[in-house]
Amino acid sequence: MSDRRWRPGETVVERFHRPDGSIGQIHPLRVLEDDGRVLLAWLPAGTPIVGSRLADGRLMRDAPLEQRFRIPRVPVADSWHGASTLRRIPEDEWSSVWWFFDLEGRFKNWYVNLEIPLGRTPGAVDRIDGVLDVVVERDGSWRWDDEDEAEAALEVGRLTLDQFDRLRAEGERIGALAERGAYPFDGTGTDFRPDAGWPAPELPAELSPRSGGGSAPARR
Repeated sequence: MSDRRWRPGETVVERFHRPDGSIGQIHPLRVLEDDGRVLLAWLPAGTPIVGSRLADGRLMRDAPLEQRFRIPRVPVADSWHGASTLRRIPEDEWSSVWWFFDLEGRFKNWYVNLEIPLGRTPGAVDRIDGVLDVVVERDGSWRWDDEDEAEAALEVGRLTLDQFDRLRAEGERIGALAERGAYPFDGTGTDFRPDAGWPAPELPAELSPRSGGGSAPARR
């Protein structure tokens, strides 16, 4: 458990590091709860983020699979859109659970971002995106997401085999929880509504990228 804790209403950023030490996407979050181990926070649709593109200007999804982890990436000013997310980020687990809400505030499903935890720094929770993800539907059914990208990342050394195996094991653990309807897939948080008095979280000025804007967030 970390000695660093954040108070409800504070803004903290989630930083997605790359294996080479560089930082990819940065998402500002509004803190709801934090006990030093598990951070529960909110990222509403429309919030400015630091996104990323391939250095040649393409979004990652626009590049052939074999190129996506071989071409360098650059930061861009972007926004989080399409869905708001409630995030549960544990310090000692290789995943974070995201509750997705549509633009009318209705719960859609869970998205489990498989990640390598790197601890906390002042004002930030740090992770490495594991590329492989899990989608959990409202009825508890689940499926892998981005398996092809994870294989491509493994092939070029973006992930080690040990990391890939641990991430897949974490996905299996998450899937078993979903099948049992166990927390956090037991309905907890699905009726969440943000405090109307809180403004959207903002990126610290020093973290805003100088390069041009974008639209949908690309892979971290």
